[in-house]
Amino acid sequence: MGMETTDALVTKGPKKSPLLLRLVVVAFAMVCGVYICSICLKQISPHTTAKFLNIRIFDQPCNSSDIEEWEKPFVHYPRPETFSREECACNPVRYFAIFSMQRSGSGWFETLLNSHINVSSNGEIFGKRERRASVSAITQTLDRVYNLDWLSSASKNECNAAVGFKWMLNQGVMEHHEGIAEYFKQNGVHAIFLFRRNLLRRMISVLANSYDKSNKPLNGTHKSHATVLAKYKPKINATTLISELKHVDNRATRAIDYFKSTRHIVVYYEDVVGNRTKLKEVQDFLRLPYRDLTSRQVKIHSGHLSKQVQNWDEIQKVLEGTRYESFLNLDYQR
Repeated sequence: MGMETTDALVTKGPKKSPLLLRLVVVAFAMVCGVYICSICLKQISPHTTAKFLNIRIFDQPCNSSDIEEWEKPFVHYPRPETFSREECACNPVRYFAIFSMQRSGSGWFETLLNSHINVSSNGEIFGKRERRASVSAITQTLDRVYNLDWLSSASKNECNAAVGFKWMLNQGVMEHHEGIAEYFKQNGVHAIFLFRRNLLRRMISVLANSYDKSNKPLNGTHKSHATVLAKYKPKINATTLISELKHVDNRATRAIDYFKSTRHIVVYYEDVVGNRTKLKEVQDFLRLPYRDLTSRQVKIHSGHLSKQVQNWDEIQKVLEGTRYESFLNLDYQR
């Protein structure tokens, strides 16, 4: 009996370790996982790869190698907070401001610029006093405009090539010219000065507009309507005429002098009316692709000035022999 028990114990095999089995299963799972991953990677389409590449390209700085060195301070790549420029993120943008005086053709000039598919000129944004109360208030407003975050009916948004607005000299420009000029130099802003050569014509337009504003002859509203204003013939104060013309002339000269250290161009209304190649010069100044610019606005006063003023003979006598005598003549048609 004792011997049989011993043999039975000897023929019993050793137990297999459960740890070894687990290691085998884990190794097999790893091999299968690597194989499946390799198959999946091969199945990724070229379109998906292109998307990854596009994301990497978008995050890279915009390439400006084709822009001349002197021009680089005037070229910008805004990143608006209110929308995404998407595929136009690396389209360069130039900043500009149209400096002018009331009744100098700035509204007409701005509609011409806005007819360009890549230009946004946002009107008289400094008409509100709080925006021009200080240099700080002015620069905050400028930052919004030039970052493409100033939304107006003129905004072209994503694919702008030039963004700006018009700025009347009596809207904080002369009072804060030092701070504004410094901002323009630091941020590469183009200054476009638009004035009238014939200041007598401008004076007639100012008087007609004042009449319309105070009397509201068109259904009780002030609209600067061409037909209504063209019929109005103001009487000019001959006593103060020369001094008023000098004041306006000197104001324009001082404004240009204040911004002489910035990149600027001086354009006269009469030159644009008489020679449309002047618009090409403006587009070249802003480095825009050339387009034919158009406007639906019409001229209010046309024809000889003698038909537009009540006391023409008196005005003629005052201006004859002075530096302003040329204003008496018909100088353009539109």
